[in-house]
Amino acid sequence: MTSGMEPNQRLITSLEKGTWTSRTYREAVLKQIQNIVPYDAYCFTTVDPQTLLSTGAVTEDGIEAIHDRLFVNEYMEEDIHKYADLIRSGEYTAILHASISGNPVSSARYHNILQPAGFGDELRAVLVSGGACWGYLTLYRKTEQPLFTEEERLSIQAWTPSIASMLRSTSLTLVDEIKSGSPTDPGIMITSDAFELLSVNAPAQYWLSQLRLLEHVGPDVLPRPVRAVSSHLQRQIRTDSDLMVAQEPILHSPSKVCIQLLDGRYLVLHASRMQQFSGPDQIAIRLEQAMPQDLLPLLAESHGLSIRERELLGYVLRSYSSKEIAEAMHISAYTVQDHLKSIFAKTDVSSRRELIWYFVSRFQLSDMPAI
Repeated sequence: MTSGMEPNQRLITSLEKGTWTSRTYREAVLKQIQNIVPYDAYCFTTVDPQTLLSTGAVTEDGIEAIHDRLFVNEYMEEDIHKYADLIRSGEYTAILHASISGNPVSSARYHNILQPAGFGDELRAVLVSGGACWGYLTLYRKTEQPLFTEEERLSIQAWTPSIASMLRSTSLTLVDEIKSGSPTDPGIMITSDAFELLSVNAPAQYWLSQLRLLEHVGPDVLPRPVRAVSSHLQRQIRTDSDLMVAQEPILHSPSKVCIQLLDGRYLVLHASRMQQFSGPDQIAIRLEQAMPQDLLPLLAESHGLSIRERELLGYVLRSYSSKEIAEAMHISAYTVQDHLKSIFAKTDVSSRRELIWYFVSRFQLSDMPAI
């Protein structure tokens, strides 16, 4: 079998000689794989190796339609062959049907999502290079098609080192791809404390248009994320004033919000107070694009998480158990629970699932304004 696999492997390794962007490379890989391991649908996602957050997916329409449910399954439900589990196990590829044969209900992903959508099997690969994961490749076959075979899994497994290495080398060009079409300069807008837009520069006008597309509102509506950071800042100012009167220490919580736009880009909004020499104070809001690797530090900062809590959060988002976190951080399981309780309190969630959903999917301050 090894000699038969070598020519096939060269179909992928030969791509290492080309000049690619991250997206064009992934498209070329998918085209080559189709010749050897036929599939009906696919999702090829690059991830940030520090956070395992997606930095952009090449996805077939049939999978895009169920992508939200697959996301919930990955982060919120118990199931087999989770990407984080495959990374930690060192078994970088797996066939779903081979693991649930005879007991389809053992996988919620298969029984509740893939099978109703007409898919009969799934082949997953995590792409690891230099001890870090750079992406996930998932192939799907329709119910009426043959199941993936062990030989096909081994073919994919043989290609993963080359693919992972290329994803790693194209990670710098990925930054340019993500920023394509975005303004070079930060957006700046000034509002009154009553959410009246007073002035705005061109980049801010662009980002406001993207937020309005996201919310399906007209040009006369100030998007909710803008009102969120403004409201948060005003509450912060009032709280600081009360604490000064009471002579209590002031702990600032930055008035920041991070939003994922329709095209996958992440936008950060940060409000600050503008003290006027005459007249009422105003609010300045800075809008600029964030890279995926910036998201967790930004959100952790906005909620006042300590350095130790941020470290623990990273393990939670990789699906580590409390015991595994304790071993990795060299602390007791009781200390893990204490840190978790503190994180829950600061982020206003009550469980790991809510915590994961908040940090991986929502990227927003929880105290949206009522107006």
